[in-house]
Amino acid sequence: MSEFNPHSLDEDEFLEEVHSVDFWFHAVDGYLRDRTYGRIEGASHPDLDDTDRDNLITTLCNYCIGETAALEASSGLISIAPNRHSKIFLATQVVDEARHLEVFLRRLRDLGVEDPESEISVRANPHLVAFKDRLMELVAGHDWDAAVFAQNVVLETMEYTAFRAHMSTADPATAEVLDGVVKDERRHLGFGENDLGRRLMAMPEKRQRLAEIRRELDNLVLATFEEVQDSLGADRSRRVDLGSEYLDAIERLGLT
Repeated sequence: MSEFNPHSLDEDEFLEEVHSVDFWFHAVDGYLRDRTYGRIEGASHPDLDDTDRDNLITTLCNYCIGETAALEASSGLISIAPNRHSKIFLATQVVDEARHLEVFLRRLRDLGVEDPESEISVRANPHLVAFKDRLMELVAGHDWDAAVFAQNVVLETMEYTAFRAHMSTADPATAEVLDGVVKDERRHLGFGENDLGRRLMAMPEKRQRLAEIRRELDNLVLATFEEVQDSLGADRSRRVDLGSEYLDAIERLGLT
């Protein structure tokens, strides 16, 4: 039997399929089975030195802020989603974001952080906190297009890019956790780009509004990205390429 290809469906059937709980369940089961809090059961990994541990704690604290933003925004967007396909997809995203937050909090505890919530508040990146606040304002204002853009394009692209880069240098335990998170983020990003792409084709006048939101958020996103890379000690020769991945997502929507 040939493998099912959802792209062979017409648009309505495609949305019915890929935004369904059933599709989500089979997708995540494929890479989360036998993993407890994102890690392979029974696997052991070497301890980190003090400097690497401290840098990782700072990074994970800020990952928790980003995932909390996505969790709260996703749940808020369900009530204003324009159709049932989007509502169902966002319900699956809420679960994804809750899991991401949970696994990052568990990794902090594994690293010896007794009170992750207090540690997060101490180590919070102010640019990322400002981004979260602005995202929640867009959700509270029932601004569907701007909120989906901020969350499922801007935030998800930043997280997808940062997590994927981090995986290449992370300790094995953190890399295991990030592996499952990255797979989820790619699906969330696909939803944002596809939803906004269709809406912009139908209503091109919305492009100006999203371009304004993009310009407002650019500095917060890129500053956050740089500071996360600093905390990980990332090679500066890679940073232009990493930043360009964010800009590529913006350009695909014609918001340059």
